[in-house]
Amino acid sequence: MDGASVVRAATLGDGVAAIVHAVNPPGYRNWSSLVLPMIDNTLAAARAAGARIVLPGTVYNYDPVQTPVIDENTPQNARTTKGRIRVTLERKLAEASPEVSSLILRAGDFFGPGTRASWFAQAMVQPGRPVRKFTSMASGVPHAYAYLPDLAAAFAGLMAIPERLRAYETVQFAGHWDPTGTQMRDAVRRAVAQDVPERAFPWWMMRLAAPFGGFPKETLEIEPAWKHPMRLDNQRLVDLLGVEPHTPLDQAHRRGADRYGLPCPIAEPCPPSPCLTLKDGDTR
Repeated sequence: MDGASVVRAATLGDGVAAIVHAVNPPGYRNWSSLVLPMIDNTLAAARAAGARIVLPGTVYNYDPVQTPVIDENTPQNARTTKGRIRVTLERKLAEASPEVSSLILRAGDFFGPGTRASWFAQAMVQPGRPVRKFTSMASGVPHAYAYLPDLAAAFAGLMAIPERLRAYETVQFAGHWDPTGTQMRDAVRRAVAQDVPERAFPWWMMRLAAPFGGFPKETLEIEPAWKHPMRLDNQRLVDLLGVEPHTPLDQAHRRGADRYGLPCPIAEPCPPSPCLTLKDGDTR
């Protein structure tokens, strides 16, 4: 929120080539007063440094009822306050090009090592604790998820080929598409080797508490994104990179087993990076 500090950080020394704008107000609160001033400060810094803005995009820009598939040409038809703010944010980037170049990589709900501010980590399972239940946001409804190491690899791959990117580039990350709305639950059960019970997220409680404002009110805005499937078409990403980075779902859940309260599968202490189970039981 301190524009002068953002510009100063971007222009120290030889400056920077890219600014990753991966910030949001915590707890879904105060979007109307914080989100757009933050991107304005990033735009000012990018102009000063000659940098590309790199933005993790959301699906909030779209009406889930009318948008079963998202690609770079899909009209942004948000019906919620947060969605309209994100549409305005991306419009600012489009209007700033080609003077300021930008890259938007849009993905589904995050999961993976170190993920904290996500529905998977905050509601569906409790990280660092034994899994006693799996909370379903909308059982039986297809949903898109993004394994963060794969998403990071896609970001890195795209940033390595700036000459092939448009001045205003929007790319979709397909990630893990759960076509039945139950595959994520089943993968967690396999990871913990337990048939943990499934519980429904208390949307009814959010509706009761929403008139008092705060988190329940903000949460209700994203309910349609769980009740209606939205698949991300990654054709542009594949055109640029040749292939989308993709870790099989079970392998993704085995990495970083401590997220489920399980011991690390190697004798010595786990390194900072997540454990990786390879063929024939080899672990690194």
